[in-house]
Amino acid sequence: MQVPDQPVDVRRRRLPPSLAGPVGLVAAAHPGLAAVTAVGVGLAALASGRGAWAAALVVGTVLVGQVVLGWTDDLLDEADDRRHDRRDRPLVGTGLERGTLGFALACAVLLVVPLSIANGVPAGLSHLGLLVVAVLGQWAPLRTSRWSWLPWAASYALWPAFLSYGTQPPGPPTLAITGAAALLGVAVHVAAALPGLPGDREDGLRHLPGRLAVHLGATRLTRVTPLLLGLAVVAVVATWVGPGLRR
Repeated sequence: MQVPDQPVDVRRRRLPPSLAGPVGLVAAAHPGLAAVTAVGVGLAALASGRGAWAAALVVGTVLVGQVVLGWTDDLLDEADDRRHDRRDRPLVGTGLERGTLGFALACAVLLVVPLSIANGVPAGLSHLGLLVVAVLGQWAPLRTSRWSWLPWAASYALWPAFLSYGTQPPGPPTLAITGAAALLGVAVHVAAALPGLPGDREDGLRHLPGRLAVHLGATRLTRVTPLLLGLAVVAVVATWVGPGLRR
């Protein structure tokens, strides 16, 4: 599932028309996180036994998929971003047109489908499935309720399937690494929500991170979240080394 990172600096003003499209599209894709996710999954593909070319295909597939999630997120959040005058968001601060972003998103969707299937049908369907779950998780009321963690857990739980079904011979992932990946998704959800907690509180949103902030305090939650992320990563690595990726 796509996690919002710090957007590209757009200097809090509308850009000239010739730059608004390209700069806005890059910013809306959340390029830092997209690149980190693509490289991370690509390295995992190498570790699972795929060759260099197959791992490169994984990187390209994941990168396009993360761009799809980033652009979808910005389109869905446009009204809220304008209400809060978030000038650091591309559709508000760069002059990027909604139609331009929508067209680019349609092209990316048409590209990610064959790229995913090129990894093998079961692996490709796993990747497309996690993208669908992640997009559905961006819609209210699920994202604003106590169940906001569910699509994050479900989408991250499909990453091991994408990797295991793409190995030779292909096979389903172990339950242990699937569960660890789901826990990582929940931890990432909490981390991703931290910067927007003040605005979410003003809007009366009651998602999981907001409820945790009420019970623990925002400051304490900010301090605890990196530890939760670290433990989740350790759990994924431990299950990879122990029970393994594939059954």
